[in-house]
Amino acid sequence: MLRPEPDTGPDGPMSAAKQRLRAYWNEHVTDWPIATTEPGSPAFFRETEAYRFEKLDYLERLIDYGGQAGRDVLDVGCGLGNDTARFARGGARVTGIDIAPRAIELTERNFRQRGLEGRFLVMDGEAMTLPEASFDFVYCHTVLHFTTDPAQMIREIHRVLRPGGSALLMSVNRYSWMRLMHRLAKVEIDHLQAPVFQWFSPGELMAMAAPFAERRLVPERFPVATKVHKGLKSWLFNTGFVSVFNLIPRSLVRGSAHHLLIFARKAERAP
Repeated sequence: MLRPEPDTGPDGPMSAAKQRLRAYWNEHVTDWPIATTEPGSPAFFRETEAYRFEKLDYLERLIDYGGQAGRDVLDVGCGLGNDTARFARGGARVTGIDIAPRAIELTERNFRQRGLEGRFLVMDGEAMTLPEASFDFVYCHTVLHFTTDPAQMIREIHRVLRPGGSALLMSVNRYSWMRLMHRLAKVEIDHLQAPVFQWFSPGELMAMAAPFAERRLVPERFPVATKVHKGLKSWLFNTGFVSVFNLIPRSLVRGSAHHLLIFARKAERAP
């Protein structure tokens, strides 16, 4: 596959902000502290996938990865391709895009090692060169808060969906327990140092999803014990904070969820 040069996009030279994003994710897409093996090896993909789906324990509960068989699925910001692979194993025809060529290279390698098929393209999710109404489902997880114009990315997701198609949109909550713990106890937040990292209130994220005919907000990602960090602070977090927090009824702490997910559906036809 031909890769675009680092400073170009489908419409010519990329903005300086997009060049910084591409450079950052080219360098950091393999930054998984849990991984002990060579990036790109089968063991690396197994380790990162297991850690992600254990840490984000809601994913398999809320996302029907096997329910897209025979349908066209787009993963915007596919990263290592571990989530994309779950759709492919379920029988979906998958396309993955990412602004970072390194991410696409790793996703292609991941799929080859698993014996899966998919189409993978270096592309900016805010300016997709994909036909209108070409996908049944679009998956956009852990991407919107890292892009310069998330509302534009959502408009593009809406554009490439077929009438009646659905999307999963996820970002991070401005009022999350994780952000509070970061401020009070310096709890680490993945890629907070990225060139773009934006926080959104539930209302702001719902407003950005206004192009969709149906929108359902689901707060998720509550504290789980860390396996990566060590020392006294981690011990206090695991045995104290996590245990106490998870004793509180979810109805009382839903507003502090770290992740905000919107399950959206495009109208069957234009109004």
